[in-house]
Amino acid sequence: MKWILITLAIIGLLIVAVVAIGFLLPVKHVATRSARFAQPAEKIFLAITDIQSFPEWRPSVERVEVLPPSGAHPRFREIGSDGSILFETDSLVPNKRLVNRIADRSLPFGGRWVYELTPDGNGTRLTITEEGEVYNPIFRFVSRFIMGHTRTIDRYLGDLKNRLG
Repeated sequence: MKWILITLAIIGLLIVAVVAIGFLLPVKHVATRSARFAQPAEKIFLAITDIQSFPEWRPSVERVEVLPPSGAHPRFREIGSDGSILFETDSLVPNKRLVNRIADRSLPFGGRWVYELTPDGNGTRLTITEEGEVYNPIFRFVSRFIMGHTRTIDRYLGDLKNRLG
């Protein structure tokens, strides 16, 4: 019986520590990754803006729903392994820059993703910057120390490399 109480106390202390550390972490973070592609910017830009084809090359996306725009901002919903996430396109400069943000305030996270394409020799460099927000302190701890802030970007860049060959 004594060992059970000690085990429960240790588990309880670990939970309290995770929550306390999560509260100490900032809500906002910035993470950036980039990759070089042999293809021209036009081809990469087409891939990252053709949202209806996402399920073909992004295994984490099961389907995409194109929604009516909010003013001048296109909107779409990704449904997949990360749940259902509503996105809105804040800005789009063909073959150079795309900015999408999460438009659903009910999620435990939010933020925006800036995609920038620049010439790189005979190819193109795609740089993705995540300006993320994690509201729940437990999820903040997990995002920072277990998953890592760059996990989504790394997965996206890997999927895009597979798509473009």
